[in-house]
Amino acid sequence: MSETFDLAILGSGPGGYVAAIRASQLGMKVVIVERERLGGICLNWGCIPTKALLRTSEIYHYMQHADAYGLSVTGASFDLAKVVERSRKVAGQLNAGVKGLMKKNKVTVVEGEGRLTGATQITVKTGDTERVLDAKNVIVATGARARDLPGLAADGKRVWTYRHAMVPPEMPTKLLVIGSGAIGIEFASFYSDMGAKVTVVEMLDRVLPVEDADVSAHMHKTLTKQGMTLITSAKVSDVKPGADGVTATITTADGKAATDTYSHVVVAIGIIANIENIGLEALGVKADRGHILVDPYGMTNVPGLWAIGDVTGAPWLAHKASHEGIVAVEKIAGLNPHPFTTGNIPGCTYSRPQVASVGLTEAAAKAAGHEVKVGKFPFIGNGKAIALGEADGFVKTVFDAKTGELLGAHMIGAEVTELIQGYVIARELETTEAELQETVFPHPTLSEMMNESVLDAYGRALHY
Repeated sequence: MSETFDLAILGSGPGGYVAAIRASQLGMKVVIVERERLGGICLNWGCIPTKALLRTSEIYHYMQHADAYGLSVTGASFDLAKVVERSRKVAGQLNAGVKGLMKKNKVTVVEGEGRLTGATQITVKTGDTERVLDAKNVIVATGARARDLPGLAADGKRVWTYRHAMVPPEMPTKLLVIGSGAIGIEFASFYSDMGAKVTVVEMLDRVLPVEDADVSAHMHKTLTKQGMTLITSAKVSDVKPGADGVTATITTADGKAATDTYSHVVVAIGIIANIENIGLEALGVKADRGHILVDPYGMTNVPGLWAIGDVTGAPWLAHKASHEGIVAVEKIAGLNPHPFTTGNIPGCTYSRPQVASVGLTEAAAKAAGHEVKVGKFPFIGNGKAIALGEADGFVKTVFDAKTGELLGAHMIGAEVTELIQGYVIARELETTEAELQETVFPHPTLSEMMNESVLDAYGRALHY
């Protein structure tokens, strides 16, 4: 016998659980299905616990450089087990918070392995029992998982994915990170600050390849100065884990190959959407290159079936999934939400230094046919940054020279992941350079650099 709901959601990550809350707010009877832990990968094994780890490494870095602030710290050390325990407690606290939100919003939670047995039906297997959930609409929000190296699955001992790297049984001494996207750079930053000798290998010609070229160049210079080895335009092959380490061969663009031994390897070469074995094929759901095809409201080609988050493609970000969930639910409810677009979705990397961006890079803006005006302001010209002892980095803005439209903004430096939202709001409001130039920014703050970068694009910078 089946149970009937207005909306059933498969997956409880930041897309799924936010969609469930919004649907409940709109008066729907909602059920959400989760096979592991409420909150999904982001809350339990991604966004949140990694930030807890990075906060630890940041504080440890400051402890080791206390003298620069007139302080004295002797014998700075760490307990890896306690570092990991704190990270897991943070994730656990938020997992409990999502449980509370589901209860508060009267969302039915079903734990188990869910599978679509109809366009608007999910059958959930928990142990030896099955539960059939019928709904007027179903949202697929099953997320994604780490991509393994071809021919080599991560073993959790010497070869790690992000999930293993968050609960290390031992501290790496010599770490190889394969891939220099946000995940790779964050783990490289964490382990380097905790004392490991880190090598990062990137197949493309620069680290953080989706970011503006100036940001990538600055990050390469800064991480190298911190002691990391960064190898771009290179590939890794013949990765062979052993009892005491891992051997790997790195081949550069000129064809030169070198084999070395590392204590551990972190594989951060991308993700794979979780679209297998959930019943999509039998329903004829259209997909492209491993991702479900949807319209700007999250509708698939099958009536009543929707999809949001990582299963629908880039950018693979929690906040993107959450917003997609809201748009889909409001469309289901008969409201008139704005169609979802990705142009104003910010991207953040929480390494040391941090990176944040929104909109077009300078190169992408030019490639799209824009005549541009570009402004740039360095941290060294900002009083708050100097007072913080964080004078490394810059803020860059890209404008359309004819219309003044803010095409993109790119930052690297301390706390830029908190600053970027100012430019995100500016783009959402279709703000031009005129409004940004006239906006009064508080002093002394890091945000003043945002104003100065805009001014610089028009030859008006005041403090550098």
